[in-house]
Parts: sequence; C-alpha cells; structure tokens
Amino acid sequence: MDIITLLAINLLELTNEASPWLLLGLIIAGLMKSFVPTQILSKHLGEGKLAIVKAAFIGAPLPLCSCGVIPVATQLKRSGASSPATSAFLVATPETGVDSVSVSYALLGPIMAMYRPFAAILSAIFTGFLVSTSKAEVMAETDEVKSCCTSTEPQQSNEQEATTSCCASKTAPKSDSILTKSIQGIKYGFTQLIDDLIIWLFIGLLFATLVRTFLPAEFLLSYGSGLIAMLIMIAISIPMYICATASTPIAAGFILAGLSPGTALVFMMAGPATNISTLGVIKKEMGGSVLIRYLLGISISAISFGYGLDLVLVAFNISITEQMSHSHEMLPNWFALSCTILLVSMAIKPLRRLFIK
Repeated sequence: MDIITLLAINLLELTNEASPWLLLGLIIAGLMKSFVPTQILSKHLGEGKLAIVKAAFIGAPLPLCSCGVIPVATQLKRSGASSPATSAFLVATPETGVDSVSVSYALLGPIMAMYRPFAAILSAIFTGFLVSTSKAEVMAETDEVKSCCTSTEPQQSNEQEATTSCCASKTAPKSDSILTKSIQGIKYGFTQLIDDLIIWLFIGLLFATLVRTFLPAEFLLSYGSGLIAMLIMIAISIPMYICATASTPIAAGFILAGLSPGTALVFMMAGPATNISTLGVIKKEMGGSVLIRYLLGISISAISFGYGLDLVLVAFNISITEQMSHSHEMLPNWFALSCTILLVSMAIKPLRRLFIK
C-alpha cells in the first residue's frame, strides 16, 4: 500500500471517529444558544473560583469527545462564561464521560474506571485556576462581558443579525415554540458555528492523520514508564485527535505491551484534552496567554496523576493487566460514515444550501 493511500485511509477513519461526536456537539451548542439565556451562563460560569468547579462537574459526565466539545465550549465562551471556566469545561468534558467510564471499567477494570474521572475533574479544576492567573485575559474578558448583553432590548433591527449576536438567546421572541427554537438552534450550529470552526477541525484531523501514519507504536513502548515516557506521550498527544472512549482500547493495548498504567493514563488525559483543533480555537477565542496556561495545566496534572497511579498500584500490589478484557467497536461503520457525509455536506456552503435556506 502506497503512502498516499494510507494517508487517505487514516484520514477517513479519523473523520469517521470524530464526525458523530462533532455533530452531537454542534446540535448541543445550537440548542444551548436557543434555550439557555446568556445571563444564566454568565451567572454560573462567569467570574470566580466556584465557576471553575461548576464547569468541571458539568462537563465531566457529558458524552462529548475532544472534537464535539469544541462547538459547545465556543458557545459557552460567547455566551458569557469566563476563560477559566471554559478551560475547565474543555478539559473535563473530553477527558471523561459516562460512556468512557463504562468502557474503562470493561477494558481496564474498576481501579482505572474510578481513578480516571477523579483525575479528569481535578485536572480540569487545576487548569481553570491556572488560566485564572492570566491578568490580561481576565481584564479583557471582563470588558467583553460588559460590552455584550448589557441591554435587555435588541440592539439590531435586522432579525437575521439579531439571531447571530451573543444576546440572541436573551432577545429571542418568547412566543417561539419549542420546535421553532430547536430548528433555529440547530440551523445556527450547522451554519455560523461550523463555519467558525471547520478550518481548525480540518487542520486537527490532518495532523492526527500524520501522527497515526508515521509514528509507530513501538516508539512509545521502547520507553516503558517514567518522566521521559510521559513527556513523550504528552508531546505526541498534543496534535492527536482521540476521544476518551476511543483512547481506552489504545491505552489497554499499551499496557498489555508493557507501558505502565500511569503512562497510559497520561495518554488518556492529554490525548482527548489537547489537539490542534482545540488549541486553535482556544487561541482564537481566549488568547495566547490562556493557551499557554491550558497546556501547562494539562501537562502538569497528567504527569502528576500518572505518577500517582503508578505509585498507588505498586504500594498496594495491584495489577491492572489482570482486570483487563478485549475491546469492542462503539459505533457501526455505516453510522460513522453517514455522519461524515452529513458533516462534509454542512461544511461546504454550496452543498449546505441544498438543505438549509
């Protein structure tokens, strides 16, 4: 098989893995815009340390992957959530979820199934607190919140412009039915929001394809465990697209091949929470200062919890390999491919106009 064919196959496989969750994220973001008033998000996920904790616990159970969380987090930020709270949400949501916990229990056993969400929530809170130390970003975001939705009256006479403003959910006519609001929200997700994100999503999938194609698994396994192995795992995870659920069988394979459970945990934490798409959107929506702290928070917490897991397993003489079983495909191929076709159709404006006027 030539390299071009292999690259094309890997790109299609990665897109199939990402598209169902990305579509789910776009739908959730659109519905959130239509039904959740911006003042509620600003109140609960605005400034303050409690907002960071709330964002971590809200994001942790959601079944969104590293690609699907991007549109939801983008809409959160545009609706008044602070940068620290948005960062905490971006970490907690893709690192764990009800789906990934169940898969972790099936493939890695009860210890990993309990330790993983615990580590994800605490790492999200830590990253949020670290982002909150960015003074310039806090000042900028305070000005932004004050400048948006400061009036309860619509600021634009044009109806279409009003629906795309940050105050749309606040100024939307209260007489709209649930069905009408749902259609408006989904339309927003599949038009304006996807247009804002599609370039970074494509770049992220392209980088992930290159990593999957040219980086052999033997490279990681040669290091086994320790700080160097964990640092290499983080460096590899940053450009990679992988969701929490899909990372679980890969981590199980690493452990069976000789990688320490702590090093595999670093992959399961850093992989879902960091990819080129996510980092690009963070830079665009929240700035470079937040991006640096976001990466530092994930790296420090992933290595710390990885080391902690290895120490606990050694101290209590626990073997993860004895608790593991075989993996199973989560979504059928036909469904994933259908989602990819729909996603591409919505991303290409001439095709999209055939379905959405």
